Amino acid sequence: MAEAIPLALFAAPARRRRARPTPEMKAVLVALLWIWALALPAAAQQQIAITFDDLPSHSALPADTTRVDIAKQIIAALKDANVPAYGFMNGLRLVDEPLSAPVLQLWRDAGFPIGNHTYSHMNLNRVPLADWEDDVVRNEGVLAPLMSGGDWRWLRFPFLAEGDTLAKHDAVRAFLAGRGYRIAAVTLSFDDYLWNEPYARCVAKGDKATIAAMETAYLDAAQTSLFYYHALSQELYGRDIPYVLLMHLGAFDARMLARLLALYLAKGVTFVSLDQAEADPFYRVDSDPRLPAGPVTLEQAMAAHGMAYYPARVAQVMSFDTLCR
Repeated sequence: MAEAIPLALFAAPARRRRARPTPEMKAVLVALLWIWALALPAAAQQQIAITFDDLPSHSALPADTTRVDIAKQIIAALKDANVPAYGFMNGLRLVDEPLSAPVLQLWRDAGFPIGNHTYSHMNLNRVPLADWEDDVVRNEGVLAPLMSGGDWRWLRFPFLAEGDTLAKHDAVRAFLAGRGYRIAAVTLSFDDYLWNEPYARCVAKGDKATIAAMETAYLDAAQTSLFYYHALSQELYGRDIPYVLLMHLGAFDARMLARLLALYLAKGVTFVSLDQAEADPFYRVDSDPRLPAGPVTLEQAMAAHGMAYYPARVAQVMSFDTLCR
């Protein structure tokens, strides 16, 4: 998962630091951890809140598919499994792809809320703060009518970028607090966006074998990611926090969502709303921008607690840039 802000912005709490392991010790510990994680039975206490970024359109559009088709398939999978979801929209996508406009109403008609992802998916780390703030406000003009008085004051930072300096980071939190926003964290991800663009190329080529391999890799990555964050949360707190899963409204996500939800259910996962997940104490600092900043991911929490090492998030990674070229 991309780091939203530098770890150096957070002061570690007073706690005895563990002795740094030798490379040999670390290799053994990592191997044992993954053997243990992969042998876990269904994790009955794990909860996940699913969020979708980049409404109403994300990534390449495969031939003979529409944005409405993608949205309908994702909504149907969520409804069939009785799973709540929260979406985050960029108003500019309605200009770039006017035919995607019905997606937002379909999402709302399904009972799913929508929050702010900035108007143009602007990266706070690469633009002046004032420009980014204007982008947030501009998106509100599109968002507020869609929500018809519902709770839309959740913000998901594009690229999970919360400011490349401490001054910018503190200033943006003050801005968001002043407009009544809560920050939507991300504590579970398997980089689902990577599959969507090559999938469109493979559909165009009719490469069914590569698509099948992508399907296997997608589910493997999701499972490995769940084990990984479970291990971090258990190491930190002796429990599973409710995870907030980052996904995207893409074509391959639509193809795979029913199978992904089935995988999670088979592992004993229960699905909760974004509000329910972020009521957990872990999210208090980041979801409430009125409070001083703190760790926003489990990796950052590990570092802040003086736990300087943890296993790599291993997954079956494909050469996405070269698939179906």
